[in-house]
Amino acid sequence: MSLRHSYTATVERNVIWKGEFASEPYESAWASEAIFFVRALEVSPEFSGSACVQISADGIHWADEGTRVELPARKDQVTFCKVAHFGGFLRLAGTLAPGKSIKVLVSLALKE
Repeated sequence: MSLRHSYTATVERNVIWKGEFASEPYESAWASEAIFFVRALEVSPEFSGSACVQISADGIHWADEGTRVELPARKDQVTFCKVAHFGGFLRLAGTLAPGKSIKVLVSLALKE
């Protein structure tokens, strides 16, 4: 029996998302599963929004993977989404309504 390898990377810290946004990409080809955790540090009033998981072979050209995560609607709330069968790089991307913003802490937990 072998020990599974895991790693958690913080891909966004104290970053404000508004309008079109995308998290920093993270190279994850070695992993077989991933979980994005999104924590709200600050949110605009009556906030709602979501992000789509995107995959890439090169970290430059992106395609929607199909998984979506609802973004936290209040301060300190955490939401997450699970992903499997992805390419070399992962990120979150989306578009927020005009006047809406969220300051986030995004972690990516990877496991082989």
